[in-house]
Parts: sequence; C-alpha cells; structure tokens
Amino acid sequence: MESVEMMESMAKSSDENVSKISSEELKAFINRLEKLEDEKNTICGYIRDVYSEAKAEGFDPKIMRKVLKIRSMKYEEVLEEEELVETYMQALKS
Repeated sequence: MESVEMMESMAKSSDENVSKISSEELKAFINRLEKLEDEKNTICGYIRDVYSEAKAEGFDPKIMRKVLKIRSMKYEEVLEEEELVETYMQALKS
C-alpha cells in the first residue's frame, strides 16, 4: 500500500514540475536537440563515407577504428590495456 501512495505522491510532484516548465523553454530545448540530432546524423554519414573511401583504397576500417581509439587514449592507458591483453592471452594459453 505504501508503494501506491509513494507513486501517487511522485506523480503529483511530477505534475507540479511540468506546470512550472515554460512551454516555450521546452520547445526551444526540443528544437535545439532536433537540430543537433540532424547534425549528428549528417556527421555520421560523412564518417561512414570516409571509412568506405579508405576501404576502397585497401585500408581496413576495423583497424582504423582501433587506431583512432588508441590515439585518443593517454599513453599510460595504452600501456595498461596492452598489458591486460597480454595477461589474458597468457592465461588462455595455460
């Protein structure tokens, strides 16, 4: 029974919060998010195109993604990851 009362209380609180939000503010946020999502989709398309172009030139996109990941990491993180991979590989040989 307590959970029902708690849910009703939360619903009332939520309704109060919604009424405090300006519809113009909400529309502005939604419009900004929609624009950013469109831009993100456009950029993702460009990225796919670059990978396709690189693949057509004989490069391996999977390896390119790994290189990008490694280049974005700190040197210490790279060393730690390499060490862990080596440790796991050794454990599998046993």
